[in-house]
Amino acid sequence: MIGSGQKLWFAAGLTLAALAAGVTAAKAQKKYGPGASDTEIKLGQTMPYSGPASAYGTIGKTEAAYFQMINDQGGVNGRKINLISYDDGYSPPKTVEQVRKLVESDEVLATFQTLGTAPNTAIMKYMNAKKVPMLFVSTGAAKFTDPKNFPWTIGYNPSYVSEAHVYAQYIAKEKPNAKIAMLTQNDDFGRDYLKGWKEVLGSKANMIVAEATYEVTDPTVDSQMLKLKASGADVLFNGGTPKFAAQAIKKAAELDWHPLQILNINSISVSEVLTPAGVENAKGLLTINYGKDPADPKWKDDAGMKKYFEFMDKYYPSGVKDSVFNTYGYGTAELMVQVLKQCGDDLTRENLMKQATNIKDFAGSLGLPGMSVTTTHDDYRVIQQFQMQRFDGTRWELFGPILSDEMKSQG
Repeated sequence: MIGSGQKLWFAAGLTLAALAAGVTAAKAQKKYGPGASDTEIKLGQTMPYSGPASAYGTIGKTEAAYFQMINDQGGVNGRKINLISYDDGYSPPKTVEQVRKLVESDEVLATFQTLGTAPNTAIMKYMNAKKVPMLFVSTGAAKFTDPKNFPWTIGYNPSYVSEAHVYAQYIAKEKPNAKIAMLTQNDDFGRDYLKGWKEVLGSKANMIVAEATYEVTDPTVDSQMLKLKASGADVLFNGGTPKFAAQAIKKAAELDWHPLQILNINSISVSEVLTPAGVENAKGLLTINYGKDPADPKWKDDAGMKKYFEFMDKYYPSGVKDSVFNTYGYGTAELMVQVLKQCGDDLTRENLMKQATNIKDFAGSLGLPGMSVTTTHDDYRVIQQFQMQRFDGTRWELFGPILSDEMKSQG
């Protein structure tokens, strides 16, 4: 017969055993891939902190600052994010070198926001062969949203093809007799834009009367602009990255050429592009957007924008607060944190990819009202909604409805 004291000890023993079993089960449920542990989540990226696309370098600095803010708040599910960010100078061979270092030496769980079409093209086959997630790559080239052939790569930016569809539909409707000149980068970045325009114009693709490309190593696009002006075009699509986009806007003014200019979304920063080009030369430019412009006073009382400005003051005080490159970095880091939260305690590369492609109606704090992010295992497109905007000489002004890519050929 068991005495009362023995019963108490027996019950306590059972309770302790149950607790121990629970702790063991909880530990067993935690799954980690390279770069993940009870205390850390290691991510890697390359950014053009130098070279012809160095204006984008501030994106990486914003993302690192955002993760520091999250770490100061306790991290994600108790784990601190360690972002290792290397300079690749926007040079594909350098990107390959740095990414191999991230994967094989630093042993990151995944890469995040590696920037540029050519740099990401150079590493995509390697990363997919290694089964390392390339999350939210900073390019809109269509090849980076191809789950069938590259299941470990998901882009972030709107598809350049989709973006071009929106512009071409606008011109076909508003200026059906336009003569269009195209300035694009001589790589997949530029070719996707051309493809999108021509898909919509269809049999009316002869509306494009001149095409000129530039190399990222070119000092200027002056000769290209002379060629495009000589075509007699009254619409110019400016598909340049910040340095070349600014040169093109400025050169058009110097040539006394005043076509309707459409600027690609990668170069819409007022501080980094339009101001160097001369804001007076940029008046009337058209583009699209999917995020709130920090330079637009209409958002001054917006809760998300207030948090962004507080973040910049504390975590990135040297950054340009009105830069859309910095709001872009803030938004992408916010989405990355959401995916890490969804992972819970399963921080394997497989689950990270599963969660990145299973986002449901996520509304970022700096996204335009009415827009959200949804991804699925067979549709990797993150940004699928846009709104047109026009530069008034001081800031961008949104107009028209929320648009999605519903490509309709004009012929």
